[in-house]
Amino acid sequence: MGEHEITVVGGGLAGSEAAWQLARAGIRVRLVEMRPVHPTPAHKTDRLAELVCSNSFRSDDCFGNAVGLLHEEMRRLGSLIMAVADRHKLPAGSALAVDREAFSAAVTEALASHPLVTIERRVVERLPSREDGPAIVATGPLTHEALAEDIRRVGGEKELAFFDAIAPIVYKDSIDFSKAWMQSRWDEAGPGGTGADYINCPLDKETYEAFVDALLKAEKTEFREWEKETPYFEGCLPIEVMAARGRDTLRFGPMKPVGLTDPRTGKRPWAVVQLRQDNALGTLWNMVGFQTKLKHGEQVRVFRMIPGLEHAEFARLGGLHRNTFINGPRLLDPTLRFEPMPWIRFAGQITGCEGYVESAALGLLAARFWIAELAGEEPTPPPPETAHGALLAHVTGGAHAETFQPMNVNFGLFPPLPPDVPKNQRKRAMAERALRALEAWLATPGRPRTSACQSPKNG
Repeated sequence: MGEHEITVVGGGLAGSEAAWQLARAGIRVRLVEMRPVHPTPAHKTDRLAELVCSNSFRSDDCFGNAVGLLHEEMRRLGSLIMAVADRHKLPAGSALAVDREAFSAAVTEALASHPLVTIERRVVERLPSREDGPAIVATGPLTHEALAEDIRRVGGEKELAFFDAIAPIVYKDSIDFSKAWMQSRWDEAGPGGTGADYINCPLDKETYEAFVDALLKAEKTEFREWEKETPYFEGCLPIEVMAARGRDTLRFGPMKPVGLTDPRTGKRPWAVVQLRQDNALGTLWNMVGFQTKLKHGEQVRVFRMIPGLEHAEFARLGGLHRNTFINGPRLLDPTLRFEPMPWIRFAGQITGCEGYVESAALGLLAARFWIAELAGEEPTPPPPETAHGALLAHVTGGAHAETFQPMNVNFGLFPPLPPDVPKNQRKRAMAERALRALEAWLATPGRPRTSACQSPKNG
């Protein structure tokens, strides 16, 4: 396919995955990334596939969790993002967390060294024209204002946006381990882990109540006038917003103590703050679920109320960035083609999916659809029984256009099983069905098989 060239706009996880898939198929790729020419409020480097909100790809259990199933499907599809994540994984219980610096550096190197990939650093302010040739737009949640305006103009849609909040990162050597301890929930060991992969900071009832009071009274960042009506994404709410919904919201959410035992007391604490390893050296730890829009000085004051973090030093404090997406059910066909400009496909978070892995998965699919089309074949979406197919169906028509909001992959997006399947077997049955459907979809000989899925619980 060397006579073909595709422009990929955006060098995040979706754009990077799309570029890799295209190049592997022998298609020349022009990958355009605006950083560092135009920085964003959330990114810190100019690397491709930089991880911002968290270093976790969430659960890696393909038989018990939909995102774990998506991981496995991507491995079987030859995903660059998953291959690099597996090489740079960190202990994180049953989750797949990565060294964010090593991860983005490896993705950047893989694409920069590929002979069919040309990386351009410039701002794209309009959608590619028909004369520009086939394209994939994967500009993510921080799409440049001019390009976002052009998308709205062409698509005829009002802007849809929400806020994503970033969690603080703590230096491990500033944590007081006379109060904190290492343990995974239920002592569950995940990829490369030991069953003691999280740092746990316990709160008794009195300390928890004081902490909630401080959160509610702390000074928050002010929104600009044009931001005030923008809704949050429910899956990534700021910690203080959750606290305002009820005094026990945090204790049954990110601070839930179930499956944890304080070794000093032999009992389950009233509430627990967990920290997850953020780099391979183990020097940086991410406060799980503590995304926030508190002012920086207030973050230091309030978070140091947590036992074990009284003298915490922060490598990064929490922050807030805006996230923009299109109304996929109205604007995208079942193969991610942009209805008003059919030479363009969209991919990643801008389609209305949520999450690192989901974004990369849609980048992978957008590339595969172009590969098929340029080979003279009819692009065929993956079956809806697969994680890829379920996610794709949601953002291209499975959701109601009138109420469309970003969505992580979950088993609720999959076609239902027969009613006689026992409830406690449904997740595994869905996963097994998905992998069978994926293999049938990949019936063409010579497709890569890079992993064999095993349930973490069953080995």
